[in-house]
Amino acid sequence: MIVTLKLNKNNSLTASDSEGLITNFDASKSHGGTGVGSSPMVVMLEAMAACSFLDVLSIIKKKRKQVDDLQIIVDGKRAEEHPKVYETVHLHFILTSPDAEQNDLERAMELSQTKYCGASAMFQRSGCKVSWDGEIKKA
Repeated sequence: MIVTLKLNKNNSLTASDSEGLITNFDASKSHGGTGVGSSPMVVMLEAMAACSFLDVLSIIKKKRKQVDDLQIIVDGKRAEEHPKVYETVHLHFILTSPDAEQNDLERAMELSQTKYCGASAMFQRSGCKVSWDGEIKKA
């Protein structure tokens, strides 16, 4: 996989992948950013959550359960000292479905976090404590 990053102005960057898809990055405003993109560390957290999100969505659908909505609220805590790596991340899944049960969601989250999600595995292998829970809302 090859990606290319290009400086725009100030501290904002544009990344593009081999498919031509674009991701905007920016430094925080306190570090000269312009507010046109998320910081790289925020994007890492978003990417990990998106990886698990897609796993859980796929697993729930394979169980032939209806998915009306799925959300994840992510709480990431970083080290105080440089390098300010993530030390803990908690994922809270909220599935809206008329027919999925709590055990369906529990199994999907467990499979994602222990078997399928490569982004979460990178966090965990770096020493980050990743936890998760979920709730079902009936449609």
